Amino acid sequence: MAIVNRRNAVLGWTVWQVAKRVAKRKAKDAVPSFDPGTKRPNKSLVFALGGALAGLLFFWWRNEEDEAPG
Repeated sequence: MAIVNRRNAVLGWTVWQVAKRVAKRKAKDAVPSFDPGTKRPNKSLVFALGGALAGLLFFWWRNEEDEAPG
């Protein structure tokens, strides 16, 4: 009996399609966003934006320090 046959190919394709849908849904739920009820950003969005801003300021500060003549 062959391992690669039409039945197993269709089964694998179906499992793959379902797994992709589940993964997309979980990824969409994990993304920081605004709370639709209160119209305010949730905590993970606030912390993500704060961390990005802190990183940007840190690298900007370090770059200015390296360009100073002397």
